[in-house]
Amino acid sequence: MSTRELFTAGGIVMWPLLIFSLLVLVLTVERAVFWLRIKRRQRPLIKRVLIIYRDEPAEAIALLKKNLSFPIARIFLEALESNTDSPNQFRLALEGASHAEIPLLRRFSSVFQTVIAIAPLLGLLGTILGLIRSFAAVRIGDLGADASAVTGGISEALVSTAVGMVVAMLALAAFNIFRAFYRRQMSLLQEYSSQLEILYAQQHQRHSYSKGGAYASAQR
Repeated sequence: MSTRELFTAGGIVMWPLLIFSLLVLVLTVERAVFWLRIKRRQRPLIKRVLIIYRDEPAEAIALLKKNLSFPIARIFLEALESNTDSPNQFRLALEGASHAEIPLLRRFSSVFQTVIAIAPLLGLLGTILGLIRSFAAVRIGDLGADASAVTGGISEALVSTAVGMVVAMLALAAFNIFRAFYRRQMSLLQEYSSQLEILYAQQHQRHSYSKGGAYASAQR
């Protein structure tokens, strides 16, 4: 059976299933490119930023500004430019920036979940419509029934169910893969945020000592 014959055999529910399948394909490609790019380039960048920040905070901030396409870079830059006065305030700034970035990291998750939920229901709807069509071809009291109409209804029922399940399974597989990437990203964010908090506390302590020393010299 060709693709066209399969599509015809599935009945009217094949149209929304086709739209869902194309939507899942496009979003899967977009998310795959997004996560693979982050996985390859973000970690070396953030490690470099942390190393530079120990001695040259201004240079580290400039490097972050050049790489705003990466989520952690945007989070770190927003926290570092928040003009906080203490490590505790800096921690709050980091948490706020992280929460603001979460919707972008989980982008299109609701679309995948919708397809996962609706695609099997559309397949079930096709099953019901196909069975109705088959039963309508059988007339009680007649000597026979239209065999082509009966088999066509059964074919519609089976094909639509199978396609709905396939679309839902593909969407579920993509959703789980991207959710794993998201969880890994959040783990890395917590790890690197802790390192940045330590460095910020050291910078703040160093700055406080220098101000205290300058004040003491002025008093003398």
